Amino acid sequence: MSKPVHAMIRVLEEERARDYYARAFGLAVSDRFDFPDFTLVYLRDPASPFELELTVNKGRDKPYDLGDGYGHIAFVVDDVEAEHARHRREGFTATDIKALKHGEEVLARFFFATDPDGYKIEVIQRGGRFA
Repeated sequence: MSKPVHAMIRVLEEERARDYYARAFGLAVSDRFDFPDFTLVYLRDPASPFELELTVNKGRDKPYDLGDGYGHIAFVVDDVEAEHARHRREGFTATDIKALKHGEEVLARFFFATDPDGYKIEVIQRGGRFA
């Protein structure tokens, strides 16, 4: 049996990315490995073993082209309205809150945040299939 352990994204500036994920989602550095050409930074929430790996390629000075293949990562929160308001107060990019319905059943309430490198993050209300 397998289990997911991390997702990786390439970021232009380590400090900017670390600050964003710490303030927006409470992620802290769990490991950091510096190599001659790149640095790997692992972030996680203390309540979860899953990590977000930031890859910082040294010498790069232009943003990454995210292309059309990247989707998003997702975080579950207890109160999507409060979290949305907090993101807006912090000056983070956040879409309006939306509801995903299947017929009349609400499957999820969510918004999308965007990190400093342009990656999309879905912020989902805890409950239903996300309990």
